[in-house]
Amino acid sequence: MNIVKEINQVTVGWINYYGISYMKTFIAETQSWLNHRLRQLIWKRWKKVKTRYTMLKRYGIQHDDALKLAASRKGYWRTSKNHIIHTAITKDRLIKWGLKDLSQLYASAQTRYSSY
Repeated sequence: MNIVKEINQVTVGWINYYGISYMKTFIAETQSWLNHRLRQLIWKRWKKVKTRYTMLKRYGIQHDDALKLAASRKGYWRTSKNHIIHTAITKDRLIKWGLKDLSQLYASAQTRYSSY
């Protein structure tokens, strides 16, 4: 995913710049929103019901749940909040696809700045 590469560039630079401050809660909220936004973009890229169903099945979702969600007419943002998508596209899966974990980046920045 090309978008993940761009997100990583921005977030690494941002954390390196602001990493000296205490913002653990803000980092957790930002990571949560970012994961939600990526799930929305992935759902939007799976345009057809058939594609959505196939991908959900590939990621381990049961037939009934996959069919119900794939045929949903709800918007992208609302659908990306669904627990089924969270089960299919987990935080670990996003990290496996190349997304850097903000809390780990922040923790490493904190250890760098604490030694000064």
